[in-house]
Amino acid sequence: MVRSRFVMRKAVSVLLMSFAVSANAEPKGFDCRRLADEPTPSMAIEWLERSMLAGHCYIFQARAVRISREGVRTLALSHDIRNGVVREVASYLDGPPVVYERHGKIVGSGSSVSEGAKPIASSMDAEHIGQYYRLTLGGEERIAGRRSVRLDIEPLDALRYGHRFWLDTQTGLPLKQVLLDVDGRILETFQMTELVDPSLYEQSISFETFTPRPEGPWQPGWLPAGYQLSPLPDTGEAPRSALSHRLYSDGLSSFSLFIEPLSDDSPALRPGLHRLGISYAAVRHLPLGGRLMQIVVMGELPPQILVRVAAEMQFQPDSSRLAPAS
Repeated sequence: MVRSRFVMRKAVSVLLMSFAVSANAEPKGFDCRRLADEPTPSMAIEWLERSMLAGHCYIFQARAVRISREGVRTLALSHDIRNGVVREVASYLDGPPVVYERHGKIVGSGSSVSEGAKPIASSMDAEHIGQYYRLTLGGEERIAGRRSVRLDIEPLDALRYGHRFWLDTQTGLPLKQVLLDVDGRILETFQMTELVDPSLYEQSISFETFTPRPEGPWQPGWLPAGYQLSPLPDTGEAPRSALSHRLYSDGLSSFSLFIEPLSDDSPALRPGLHRLGISYAAVRHLPLGGRLMQIVVMGELPPQILVRVAAEMQFQPDSSRLAPAS
């Protein structure tokens, strides 16, 4: 069984980062009041961009259900903004009392630009997503007592899963999300049952610059097309000095890579493929310099993709690359 810390980190990603800013974003801040003057989107990519902005710029409380192979769980969600800094909390209301929290500035990348720029509305982002997904609009439905528009996101290859979102037509907030496997079967449904008094933040939200650093001697020999090194979420958990953790994203889906030397303090996981609800974890052990290294690749991707990434990880002491060739 894969240890609980991997499960906990993945749960944070699922609940709080579904609509994270793309790694191609470059602003230092965004004035949320601009959303009040934006026209209603007419294209699928515009709805996706609106939902990402809304996920950062609205203050709200909500109740939600999460339905997967593991059963049905109910949650309380909170999204607050103070002095331009976002704080998100997700609390399970049944089963073991578990609370996930993320706070801090939203992370962009590259050089900062003007305060008024949008974090994700650039043609580069739309072009990147469009290379790997087909975005189409469906009909309108009533979710959580509110009118919503359906956004279908279909992968153009077998390297990633599909998504379906129901977006609140008034705010752009995601009221319902469905994850689909490569055969179109539903893996998970996440749906708000109540959205309480969403209000637009009347100031600017802050962004931090994310500049990719050299990944060090451990290099992925292969990555699925479209996935790039992305900033890690601030979950408030103290990092372990011996643990290397990276996050790769295509703008909609992501997977994590963990590398650490094995010792008595870090018991070995069984090599092979592990299922974690709707996620998978591929585990590989590699002898290196008299030590046994453990490589774990986990995320909501087709399992054979995670297995290949783990199998092709390489130790290159003289390497300073930022990313492998596709």
